[in-house]
Amino acid sequence: MTTMTPAFIGIDWGTTNRRAALIATDGTLISERADGEGALACTGRFRVSLEALIAGWPEADAALPVVMAGMVGAAIGWQTVPYLERETPLSGLARHLVRVAEAPADRRWFIAPGYCVRAAAGGGVDVMRGEETQLFGALHLLGTDAADGCYLLPGTHSKWVRLQEGRITELRTYMTGELFALLRQHGTLASAMQTAATPAGPGLQHDGVADSPEFLRGVADAAADPVLTHALFGARARVVTGGLAPGAAAAYVSGLLIGAEWADARRQPSRDEPVRVIGEPALAALHAACAHHHGRHLDKLDARQIQLAAWRALASEELDA
Repeated sequence: MTTMTPAFIGIDWGTTNRRAALIATDGTLISERADGEGALACTGRFRVSLEALIAGWPEADAALPVVMAGMVGAAIGWQTVPYLERETPLSGLARHLVRVAEAPADRRWFIAPGYCVRAAAGGGVDVMRGEETQLFGALHLLGTDAADGCYLLPGTHSKWVRLQEGRITELRTYMTGELFALLRQHGTLASAMQTAATPAGPGLQHDGVADSPEFLRGVADAAADPVLTHALFGARARVVTGGLAPGAAAAYVSGLLIGAEWADARRQPSRDEPVRVIGEPALAALHAACAHHHGRHLDKLDARQIQLAAWRALASEELDA
């Protein structure tokens, strides 16, 4: 039996959760771990939390290189890492890793920068942290030329990104998951959205089922009504007048929120391009239903494989440095 030698640790360190991968010298995945040690939970103790994570892998040397991505580099994280501008190609991500100031002298701990995309006119600005490593992984998994196109990374904050020649040329963020959670937990829609079939929770996995009539109705209504706040109040009006069963409200609102992304995407320059979605299967299925409604082709990419491709590529560049 061949023993794999640990060489690198990659960590997707989000606001509420953390997922880490231990990578071997040949790029093989040795082990994965996920926990609730997100940025908010680790305030004031990031170093202790990281050292405990590494120690949990007895086969891993404490001095292994570690690259972290996500909210760990935000103002609420370990240390603020400046964003890269859109002119910086994704292929150069490894050259812009920032060393953790609190790291001991014999530790190679780094944080990946996010990206900032400013509109050419009008003063608009959009940002992301963490998703850039997934796009970096897609670049390496698909190849620079084949990776061009439109990407969708759904979640708490859903990201629509366009890559051209390895550079981010468009970025639009929608607070879809966060709004769903807030609407389900607070306000006039909360009681209807919290039923036995749709318990309260973080809201990242919408309760809409991709082929449910209520979800699809929400998608269609989002396309017909360009004002989301008006459409959302319409959900309440339907419930109180008997036009929408309370137990179906969560699926309908999910359709409105996700559908609003797709309705807006139809107004963007990349509106006719195929979309590659990088996300969990349940969310990807919901977006596939939206794509079908709008007559747009959607390819589902395995989020785990994309992230592992990113860690392998970063490990290769870091170990060669």
